[in-house]
Amino acid sequence: MPLTLRLFPQVLAICTLPPETDLPMTDTDFYSITRTPDELSLVLPETDIPPGATSESGWRCFYVEGPLPFDAVGILAGLTAPLAAADISIFSVSSYKTDYLLVRQNDLEKACVTLIDAGYSISEL
Repeated sequence: MPLTLRLFPQVLAICTLPPETDLPMTDTDFYSITRTPDELSLVLPETDIPPGATSESGWRCFYVEGPLPFDAVGILAGLTAPLAAADISIFSVSSYKTDYLLVRQNDLEKACVTLIDAGYSISEL
């Protein structure tokens, strides 16, 4: 059964801050926060980049319509292999229910064509 991807409308940024930084607040439908011993990593709308963050703007986000079972194998591999073959860089985030795949805004059209050619359907939110 082919998977459906949904495309979030907002343009996102990927940011890093020191690990001891207080968690920033954002009022949006999608953001991701990961704290490690080395950094606080954020994915959030580019309009909400916290002061002092090192960031890279201009990312668009697909999510796999789910929920996906934990024993599902190869979901990300199936998405990333055709994109890698098309020389499209990605950033991925996973949640309890599904996977999220970010591509640069300037690669969005090529990524959509590549994923559709690989058998995925894509719709916008």
